[in-house]
Amino acid sequence: MTQTQIDSTLQWTGAAAIIAMHVLNAAGPEAYPYNIIAAFVGTLAFLAWTIRVRNLPQFTVNVVALLIGFVGLYKAFG
Repeated sequence: MTQTQIDSTLQWTGAAAIIAMHVLNAAGPEAYPYNIIAAFVGTLAFLAWTIRVRNLPQFTVNVVALLIGFVGLYKAFG
């Protein structure tokens, strides 16, 4: 895979997971904790992409989102 293909795959994986999170959020409380898992997966994919392309503002957003996601996952499974 080329660098561009890897970057594109990371972005589309992140986009699909974030869309899944929004769909699960719309489904209501019965989708919990799958909505948080989907958000976490999407954020990880976008974080990997931001590191590869050195996008510092997006990196910051993803780090904060992961920290919030850790709290959500802890509440769901801890």
